[in-house]
Amino acid sequence: MSALETRIAALPIWQGRPRIEPLVGGLSNASFSVIDGTGRYVARAGTDYPFHHVSRDRELMTARAAHEAGFAPEVVYAETGLMVSRFIEGRVFGEADVRANIERIAALVGRFHREMPAFVTGAGFMFWVFHVIRDYAHTLAGSRNPLTGRLPELLAVAADLEAAQVPLPIVFGHNDLLPANLIDDGRRLWLIDFEYAGFNTAMFDLAGLASNAGFDAVQSLALLDAYFGPSSRAYRRSHAAMQCASLLREALWALVSEMYLSAPGADYDAYARQNFDRFDAALAVFRRKTTEA
Repeated sequence: MSALETRIAALPIWQGRPRIEPLVGGLSNASFSVIDGTGRYVARAGTDYPFHHVSRDRELMTARAAHEAGFAPEVVYAETGLMVSRFIEGRVFGEADVRANIERIAALVGRFHREMPAFVTGAGFMFWVFHVIRDYAHTLAGSRNPLTGRLPELLAVAADLEAAQVPLPIVFGHNDLLPANLIDDGRRLWLIDFEYAGFNTAMFDLAGLASNAGFDAVQSLALLDAYFGPSSRAYRRSHAAMQCASLLREALWALVSEMYLSAPGADYDAYARQNFDRFDAALAVFRRKTTEA
């Protein structure tokens, strides 16, 4: 066992000797499947990441609030650096699953946005992607990665994308809607992983969902219409701009992670390049739409 697995095995909640297996897929946290005499659980380990605006206390509060509101599995134990939740038996979504379930996901995300503010507590956290992009640019001033040579150009582009946003009400967003953060148990959908959750506008979750799942223009429009009703040209332009911002933030996240993190099997440089490629493609579409308008 690793030192972390030994620590998890020694937690006082297990009935009998727990069976622990690493879960793959995380780029910044370590997660484990744990089976004891009472069932199956997920143990998630992580520390505060100030460079990513991540607070584990806030994540724990949100996970508990999301369970109370009916969106997430129950947190059964927590201590500094560790959180244990019930395991959801179901299919972890991939990109194709998201594209095939647009209306279901739009309904889930809409309820999350509307209902979560009544359950969260403590100091509020505002997640505004354009501030995050600017903050990442400051952090990356100390990076030697050649990709950071684009930062002046990218900050100018981000300002244009921010100017394209339509005014929207503030909601409580998940802010990390990767396909794998959605689970279908055959009856309903669940949300997991709340380290970036906080107050935002709905457009970021909708754009992040679309960009992370590789939506085309028709699927993006279907998502907007499912969430807002028939969408205006301004909403569609705002969404296209926010998709670009979502991908840019993901690429810069990877470059910052390369400076500070080391997760088994994680290739942050490759992940950054992948997201820069998707950002460039999305930006070309946004600029073409803007020219046509």
